[in-house]
Amino acid sequence: MCPKLKTGGNKLKEKLLNLGLNEEIYNEYRNDSEGHIGRVIAEYKGLYKIATEEDDILAKVSGKYIKGVVDTKDFPAVGDWVLVDRKSNKNGDGIISKVFPRKSVVSRKVAGKRLDTQIIASNIDYLFICMSANNDFNLRRLERYITIGWDSGAIPVIIITKIDLCENLANIKNEIESISYGIDILYVSALENEGIEKIDKYLFKGKTIGFIGSSGVGKSTLINLLLGENIQSVNNVRENDQRGRHTTTHRELFVIKEKGVIIDTPGMREIQLLDNINGINDSFSEIIALSKKCKFNDCKHNTEPGCAVREAIDSGNLTIDRLNSYNKLIREALYLEKKNSIKEKKVKRKQV
Repeated sequence: MCPKLKTGGNKLKEKLLNLGLNEEIYNEYRNDSEGHIGRVIAEYKGLYKIATEEDDILAKVSGKYIKGVVDTKDFPAVGDWVLVDRKSNKNGDGIISKVFPRKSVVSRKVAGKRLDTQIIASNIDYLFICMSANNDFNLRRLERYITIGWDSGAIPVIIITKIDLCENLANIKNEIESISYGIDILYVSALENEGIEKIDKYLFKGKTIGFIGSSGVGKSTLINLLLGENIQSVNNVRENDQRGRHTTTHRELFVIKEKGVIIDTPGMREIQLLDNINGINDSFSEIIALSKKCKFNDCKHNTEPGCAVREAIDSGNLTIDRLNSYNKLIREALYLEKKNSIKEKKVKRKQV
């Protein structure tokens, strides 16, 4: 439900409430005597589109703000609530001077060898992890998306699209259910309008839903259905690989009338996780639960006696692929943790 804000006599326009403004953010905004509150609804190179109570404006971050940036995650991102110096573009582009605290952040490591963080979307309530049931389906990739979901602070929901193109849906359901403990799973077909009504229970005024997934899984088609109009252009499915080709090129926020907010994102080619081991442990909660029953606290789940994880594998309750995937992600996280520690020490030395 949309929150009733205690505005203390200051009447906020309905537009900001529809965009998801809550009392916590509003109260912090009231402490800033100068500036106006707005939400980032699109991000371009060095430029942001901000929805204010009066208009949608273009804005840049201030020079002072840039000087204080340590990591790319410090810059505004789609979904952020920010403080800007104007409510319209009548006198040129606005200036962003502050990003209000984020209640949730969907992020990953930037592609390549850099250690910076890429913010995919912020301040979302539900994260829709989209994967198609055709040739794109990949259980190991889905594990990485789930890890991003649990790490974000939002509630992950798995959306399996294009079920009309799948000949072995029962097998896919079994595989997904074996790795998605505590997560809702929806199976939909935008082409045949099947299962779309199940999404309605997540749509509320004032709530924000983020969409992530690989290219061509049908995010944009699904979003068009929810919006009731073709805002996101989509190419037809190719016959040779049964994949629709997305044309989403940047992150963007849309409002569904009386049903909350949607954030669409470009398809991910690389899913490089950050160094947060907690998100991995949440994604592989059954392995964590089993490891607590191992004879030794430091069990590596290899050849140690009394290993509950190996016993589960031998009995068929856990697959070796699942364990190998967990170990691989943990190794990646520990490696990044070490590299980030070195980076932080270098930054501190420069500041001295």
